Amino acid sequence: MSQSPTQQEVPVTEGANVSERQSLDVLDQLMKPEVQESLTVLVENLPKLAEMVTVMTKAYDFAQGIASDKVLISDTMSAMGEFAKPVVEKAKGVASAAIEANDRAQTEQASVGLFAMLKMLKDPNVQQTLRFAQSFLSILNERGQQQR
Repeated sequence: MSQSPTQQEVPVTEGANVSERQSLDVLDQLMKPEVQESLTVLVENLPKLAEMVTVMTKAYDFAQGIASDKVLISDTMSAMGEFAKPVVEKAKGVASAAIEANDRAQTEQASVGLFAMLKMLKDPNVQQTLRFAQSFLSILNERGQQQR
């Protein structure tokens, strides 16, 4: 019987000691000068912090509203699809032309002579491609010299 009250008092005493130790630890932390300076800065900036939290909360609510709006999401996706459609079609056209050109180049066995090359130089598409290549290589050269 005498053991029962002792066993009950021990946890209460240990709990009180832990609580007192934690209180002392918090007080010790609060007594440090750097903690006091930090608290002073926080107290001085509380109006700004409250304003920032309010703005961030409004931004979060707005973002949540947009993210959960099914109509807006579907309209945005369809608009992006309409915007990308011409680009995709152009890329498909260029890719199919490249594949067809590769097939023709593989089947054709004739060599390209000097006069055939001179004749090709008159083609406006060849001229445009050569001007592009010349400009592209010139830009790469300029950037390479700037990096050195």
